[in-house]
Amino acid sequence: MTDLPTTDITVPQPRLAASVILLRDASDGLEAFVQHRVSTMDFAAGMVVFPGGRVDSTDGSGWDYPEELLERHAADWNQSSIGAEPGKAARNAGTILTAAIREVQEEAGLTIEASHLRPWANWITPTDMPKRFDTYFYIAKPSPGATPQHQTTEAWQSLWMPVAEILAAEAAGSLKLMPPTYYLLKEIAGFRTVDEVWLTQHHVVPVLAPVGSMAAFLKERENRR
Repeated sequence: MTDLPTTDITVPQPRLAASVILLRDASDGLEAFVQHRVSTMDFAAGMVVFPGGRVDSTDGSGWDYPEELLERHAADWNQSSIGAEPGKAARNAGTILTAAIREVQEEAGLTIEASHLRPWANWITPTDMPKRFDTYFYIAKPSPGATPQHQTTEAWQSLWMPVAEILAAEAAGSLKLMPPTYYLLKEIAGFRTVDEVWLTQHHVVPVLAPVGSMAAFLKERENRR
């Protein structure tokens, strides 16, 4: 009898990450603060993304958020991996929130209050990708007059762009988006104001894209052009 072939391929575990969709009202609709990543990055090279990054070990301590806020965030994330640990959901929510606030400060020079961040989406990188993330996306409603800056070496440009313009440029092939960025912007494009986004009923359902979905997304992108 011939032995069946075996594989020893280990699926990389996704790392926790946080990303923040900074929004503001403009005369022609919503604008988002985005970063154009440099082409030499080992992840999402040349892509247009929201500020964000990996959760660090230091994000798990040193904060003191209102318990009501943590419980509300934990309820929003209840279907995600950080909500699955009994008795730890609120603390996990605080860790992710701290990472989101830190990343906005580091990458955009903006100090944002915890109460101005709302859990919005959870995307997990497909299992066939070499680098994987379990990413928690927040909608952010910065204070009036907030001025995020371009100050990260991971991007060559950071700026406010109309959501409709980002999607039009992606369709024309003049910029590239990762699947989560594309679908989240498509969703946000259906709203007229930041307050409308902020006040809408919205349930977070984790998205684990299937194997091969990145290749399918890139093919679909070419077919749209």
